[in-house]
Amino acid sequence: MIEAVLFDLDNTLIDFMLMKRKSCEAAVDAMVSAGLKISRRKAMDILFDLYGEKGIEYNRIFQEFLKKTIGKIDYKILAKGVVAYRKAQIAYVKPYPGTVKILLRLKQKGMKLGIVSDAPSVNAWIRLVEMGIEDFFDVIVTLSDTGKEKPSKIPFLEAVKKIGVKPGNILFVGDRPGRDIKGAKAAGMKTVFAKYGNLEGIKKSGADYEIEKIEDLLKVV
Repeated sequence: MIEAVLFDLDNTLIDFMLMKRKSCEAAVDAMVSAGLKISRRKAMDILFDLYGEKGIEYNRIFQEFLKKTIGKIDYKILAKGVVAYRKAQIAYVKPYPGTVKILLRLKQKGMKLGIVSDAPSVNAWIRLVEMGIEDFFDVIVTLSDTGKEKPSKIPFLEAVKKIGVKPGNILFVGDRPGRDIKGAKAAGMKTVFAKYGNLEGIKKSGADYEIEKIEDLLKVV
């Protein structure tokens, strides 16, 4: 019997890549308005190449971007970009449609809820608070808590310990089979592939269940 549901955060509860792209576009436009001479397309290519090298959560990305494009950090241009990014981020940090309703229904069913995310603690908590859903969760495990990224089973086992439910009675929902599904299975959990958040075009997830939208989770539970 399922007693708890754990979720990945980015691209499972929130359309993270849409938020990231829109925020970066706003930052680039602001930096160009401040005097940076580069096209939006070229700037976005450079930014996402840097994210590929440094990691999608890297918090000095615009400093690295300016060093790569103009050879130095122009702090006026940097500030314009950072402020524009933050404003756009707040506008686009929203849960997928239906998410709040599903979380409410799960809580009404007596389910314990949790998050297992590769994001650092401060990033994960900021996104949850911006979306206004932080109080739904009994357990939140981030990269900062274990120092291990998925598919290591260590973050999942940390969540098991904190939530107090046997792994076989936990359902884990995630968008990345190679990380979320693999790691949760290794920890003994049942798994759900969030197809709506997957950006890799994966056909076979290896999950116990697959859902096209988050509302479908109720059918699984």
